[in-house]
Amino acid sequence: MKRIQYNSPVILTFFFLSLAALVLDRLTGGWTNFYLFSVYRSPISPLFFVRLLGHVLGHAGWDHFLGNMLLLLVVGPPLEEKYGSSTLLMGIVLTAAVSGLLQCLFFPGVALLGASGIVFMLIMLSSLAGMRAGSIPITLILVAVLYLGQEVYSILFVQDNVANFMHLVGGACGTAFGFLAARKKL
Repeated sequence: MKRIQYNSPVILTFFFLSLAALVLDRLTGGWTNFYLFSVYRSPISPLFFVRLLGHVLGHAGWDHFLGNMLLLLVVGPPLEEKYGSSTLLMGIVLTAAVSGLLQCLFFPGVALLGASGIVFMLIMLSSLAGMRAGSIPITLILVAVLYLGQEVYSILFVQDNVANFMHLVGGACGTAFGFLAARKKL
């Protein structure tokens, strides 16, 4: 008899926490997204630190949630297997903190929520997965050029509520994290 396996604890826990945040947002009429799952410049308080990391769990709606979670669930588990749960969790926490702090610094009047930065961190990290000592994978170059090109185009020519700058921050964190993780193993 086959049994169900909780095969990727960090990624699956992130998914379920994000789902719970979305349900709570609906049940509270947006209160939890504003006070717990969005980051914005505010006085330093215990809730500021919750928002600084918790903003990656909040989503504006089901479409936003599904777009991020489908990519997270496809890209994340192989990375968790390759790098380990604690290392991947550290990458997620650092990316959340960096993107939250930069949001408060550069966009003081705008709130940020969603896992896009984490997803783009995972995408860039996955493009480094086969890196050998002293080499740069062509997949990294292609993903970076296509990804950066799309994000820069969106920043310049698309008017929407997408935090393209934070996508770039997530991608930069994934690239830096991938090089650091590779250096530790070499």
